[in-house]
Amino acid sequence: MQNRHPTRQVRLGRLLLGGGAPIAIQSMTNTDTHDKEATLHQVRALEAAGCEIVRIAIPDLAAADIFAFLKREGVGVPLVADIHFDYRIALAAVRGGADKIRINPGNIGERGRVAEVVAACRERQIPIRIGVNSGSLEKHILEKYGGPTAEALAESALSHAAILEALDYEQVVLSVKSSDVPRMIASNRMLAERTDYPLHIGVTEAGGLQAGTVKAAVGIGTLLAEGIGDTVRVSLTADPLHEVAAAKAILGALHLIKSGMDIIACPTCGRTKVDLVPLLARFEAAVAEEGLGHLPLRVAIMGCAVNGPGEARDADIGIACGSGEALLFRAGEVLGKYPAEQIVPVLIAHIKEMGAL
Repeated sequence: MQNRHPTRQVRLGRLLLGGGAPIAIQSMTNTDTHDKEATLHQVRALEAAGCEIVRIAIPDLAAADIFAFLKREGVGVPLVADIHFDYRIALAAVRGGADKIRINPGNIGERGRVAEVVAACRERQIPIRIGVNSGSLEKHILEKYGGPTAEALAESALSHAAILEALDYEQVVLSVKSSDVPRMIASNRMLAERTDYPLHIGVTEAGGLQAGTVKAAVGIGTLLAEGIGDTVRVSLTADPLHEVAAAKAILGALHLIKSGMDIIACPTCGRTKVDLVPLLARFEAAVAEEGLGHLPLRVAIMGCAVNGPGEARDADIGIACGSGEALLFRAGEVLGKYPAEQIVPVLIAHIKEMGAL
């Protein structure tokens, strides 16, 4: 893993972003913001799932009081107001207690209106996220580059940042997103070369659970592996809780967070003498039922008794199946041989013991 790209640090609520702080996972509510109780329920569910920043769409002035309501209800996770075009909504969200606002300074009107928003954010010491995507580029930039290229995305974001810089405001987070993965990667690389603002990365409009997760893993994972990115959102056409789970999986795969149990399993081949797919399913169900998923253990479920312990020697514990039986090994050492139908409860018992140590 490369060193992180150096960025300045901003604070939103209880959280530090950038400047070497841990990469923050965020998601966005999809409830009707006017339905305060439904939004509260979803925010709490996201926080319980490990979401560290929650963004909320604020379509009108009436919705802006959601932040005061959520704070009164004891919500502690930092909250971001997602605002388009109307500077009055931004001002209302700031007054209501938003911890950050997402807005494009260039599309909320004359410079005086931008200055009002900046003054309000300066008074409350909250950052502004500039969010640019392929569908929101200015006409003159599209004409200059002939379309929503990576260069166009980067230039748009930097031009919006320049508006805030002219007002002497630098508590800024930049985000350039595209549904095109290579374009998203390239535009963020450009920003990392040209600025030290914290970067929010993600693939926008990625799609459903499976396809969207794959796109996010490729785009977000590539940048994180290069040390680029301070906060991530996996955008899925699915329950926002899936976004949090996918983000945790991406960060965990890169060893950027400890995401609990890491289950590795072979893809099976002609040497496999046991039906490994349902065996793995039984093990995963047992882990969930026993509440063991939080344990920071690497567990191997291998289908071949010949190569299993060797291929998974860095696992904390695991099994390697043969014909109707399975070897149990721990830290590369074989502990015993058991009938295949008994191996899952035996493995679970050993994991419980390890968790108690």
